[in-house]
Amino acid sequence: MPETMFRIRWPDGVEEECYSPSTVIHEHLKAGQSYRVDDFDTRSRIALDLAARRVEAKYGFRCSSADAQAAKLATSIARYKPEEIITCLKIH
Repeated sequence: MPETMFRIRWPDGVEEECYSPSTVIHEHLKAGQSYRVDDFDTRSRIALDLAARRVEAKYGFRCSSADAQAAKLATSIARYKPEEIITCLKIH
């Protein structure tokens, strides 16, 4: 399964490199696209859950790194208002 990294910019301008164990992230986020915090929350949770499930289907266990990334994003998302903007800068 090809690992995929995606770089985001939070509403306060801080950039963060994020991890997905699968390219499924491409189906939910687009490089150069901006998302409301609440929309990004939904998209990233779905994508990382699907990625973790793909790992489980192949190896018999969920990807703990995908789950940890989702938890880290959720913690950060809680600091912002739903209508603020997160930008997906790059997916590689």
